[in-house]
Amino acid sequence: MTRVLRYFLLISLFFVAVGIVSAQDDNSIRGYHKVKRKETIFGISRLYEITIDELIEANPEMKNPDYELKKGDILRIPFAGKAPQPAVAAEPARSAADATDDVRNRAIRLGVMLPLHDINGDGRRMVEYYRGVLMACDSLKKQGISVDVHAWNTPEDGDIRTVLLDDAATRCDLIIGPLYSKQMDVLSEFVNHYDIRLVIPFSINAPQLTTNRNIFQIWQSPTSVNEQTITHFMERFKDYHPVFIDCNDSTSKKGTFTTGLRRELEQKGIEYSLTNLKSGEDNFKKAFSQKKQNIVILNTGRSQELGVAFSKINGLKATDPELDITMFGYNDWLMYTRAHLDNFYKYNTYIPSVFYYNPVSPATQRLQQKYRWNFHTDMQNILPRFAITGFDHAYFFLRGLHKYGKSFNGAAGMFGYPPVQTPLQFERYGNGGLRNKTLLFVHYKPEHIVETIKF
Repeated sequence: MTRVLRYFLLISLFFVAVGIVSAQDDNSIRGYHKVKRKETIFGISRLYEITIDELIEANPEMKNPDYELKKGDILRIPFAGKAPQPAVAAEPARSAADATDDVRNRAIRLGVMLPLHDINGDGRRMVEYYRGVLMACDSLKKQGISVDVHAWNTPEDGDIRTVLLDDAATRCDLIIGPLYSKQMDVLSEFVNHYDIRLVIPFSINAPQLTTNRNIFQIWQSPTSVNEQTITHFMERFKDYHPVFIDCNDSTSKKGTFTTGLRRELEQKGIEYSLTNLKSGEDNFKKAFSQKKQNIVILNTGRSQELGVAFSKINGLKATDPELDITMFGYNDWLMYTRAHLDNFYKYNTYIPSVFYYNPVSPATQRLQQKYRWNFHTDMQNILPRFAITGFDHAYFFLRGLHKYGKSFNGAAGMFGYPPVQTPLQFERYGNGGLRNKTLLFVHYKPEHIVETIKF
């Protein structure tokens, strides 16, 4: 397995617009293009229905590593077919051997385009994520799956277009990145042109998903997660009595969820109760059903209010031990296990999330130990663990490509990989790319067992 970490900060390039005049002398040239702002080299080649290789062949000065395309430059536009043609039109920069081989029968070429530096938190988190990717490659090698890794530092203030000059980038089967929305335009066009799969691992604005079928977007918007959570709540707890507790948190952003859930309950004709953390014992108790299982929903994710809620519910149970109470929480609660774990178990707590970090899991402990051995440091104390996220992402996509080739779409059931922390499953977004639709209910059972219910 080849591991290459390359840092490219070389050339500022490729701002172009339209403007063509007729050619007079060279019969291989059909015209000229005057460079203006806000075009890309990909756009120029598409505009004239030629390949990038044909454009460069007609303009030999572009082969100079110091060449920089500037506004006002005049480009020669050749007739299509004058430059050497690739064997497969979908991959114009690749050799005939590359175009006809099958990724399932050779080393997978992986590119990582993330801020890989020690300047700020973004860089340090992405370095840890990248280390997890390398650990996944090591694990897959033991299964006979080879991966050639090329990584480029793409900081927020850098120009990702300089990275795309590297021939290794054009030859990738899969690229993980970017971290910044402003890098998406050119990278989306690049992967579409070279038929490369692009995995966007974190939360960025990527409208290109609507049109580019090569994109996998892992991050899910809060709106999407809320909608899924409400749907699965209604299915699983349809026979419970919901109790909403106002926690008087003016900073909370959980109102979108609680309002949506209450609206759905009302449409289904399911009665629910409202109470407040400041309510007296009698009024607080009136919100709970004596006949049905109660499920409690707070309108905040903060630890302090959660602690007060548990205190009031513990007092209620002390006077009425027959009350059946389940708690339904938020992803934030996964950070509070040190303070509230006993109550999570006691009240049969469900926490919706897109990941679950289980520190006592043998798989988690093995990865953390190997990380310490390989990199002589521990993973950052952040949820989710970025190294494990990188491991899960890389393992999922690389194994999928190895098994299914370019037909791999990440759909549920394509293969049985048990994720360490971050499950994935994708659905096609209209005629565009693929969006992750995974949701978990992390369930703390009274028997002091944690189960993850995957939807």
